[in-house]
Amino acid sequence: MTLGSVFATTTPVSVGPYHYVPTEWICVLFVVLYSISTVLHLGQALKYKLWWMIPTATFAGILEILGWSARLWSSRNPKLLTPYEMQIVGTIIAPTPLVAANFIILGRIITQVGPQYSRLTPRTYTILFCCFDIVCLIVQAVGGASAAHSANTKTSAAMGANIMLGGIAAQLFAIVVYVTMAVETLFRLKHNAPFRYVEQPRIFEKGQRAVSKKLQLMLCGMAFCTLCVFIRSVYRTVELANGWNGPVISTERYFDWLDGGLVTLAIYTLNFFHPGILVKKDDPAAHASQQGSDEESSTT
Repeated sequence: MTLGSVFATTTPVSVGPYHYVPTEWICVLFVVLYSISTVLHLGQALKYKLWWMIPTATFAGILEILGWSARLWSSRNPKLLTPYEMQIVGTIIAPTPLVAANFIILGRIITQVGPQYSRLTPRTYTILFCCFDIVCLIVQAVGGASAAHSANTKTSAAMGANIMLGGIAAQLFAIVVYVTMAVETLFRLKHNAPFRYVEQPRIFEKGQRAVSKKLQLMLCGMAFCTLCVFIRSVYRTVELANGWNGPVISTERYFDWLDGGLVTLAIYTLNFFHPGILVKKDDPAAHASQQGSDEESSTT
């Protein structure tokens, strides 16, 4: 057995809607990996009382389990349309809640390091990006459902693909804006160049770091997670742009590595670099003070 044979997937053949038969052991592997991460995320959310991690990272894991379970079903019945439809919807929309988790975490980090360095207040940041993320999720879900219906009725799935393509492209745009604003915030923090005035700015003691080591680890984890999701989104954009019969969507190894592999890395990153461990909980008094600052800044 050669190294190539271990990592190679089934040779593409024109059978069923995939144009290949999904490799069974790979599907089992991803179902197991996502199941472990999802259970860990649920346990961590309960332990640290971060309830918003349940509809974000945990929900993303559940969607991936459903998607890869459907592919496992297809590995034994490659011509069935039902599992094919399930995996389209599941794997397309699964990373979207994971992106929302990163948006929320960054808002909490900005609250800690100093909201005056951010172009948007933490509250506005979280609401704006999460709402946009929900819109992307709905668009991708509608596109996936449309494509699945077209596959079931044997009609053209081009419209569904275009809708999904639009949702993924919008998500890519949101990620780019999110990263740009995060970098700007950290740059302003490093050079002590606040974007706006706050009545009670955070004062650092002598020798105290503006960004603690834990927050630095959290930022590194978020950066890697975001990079994985971004590359995966670029791949899915190219895949859908090439059409349902294109060479990208018809090659299994591309999907296994650039979708399954990258999303696995992304979701496990938030297990190891968890906000419950690395990011302090909100201080109610500080939160009230921040709301007052937000209102003041909005009136000026």
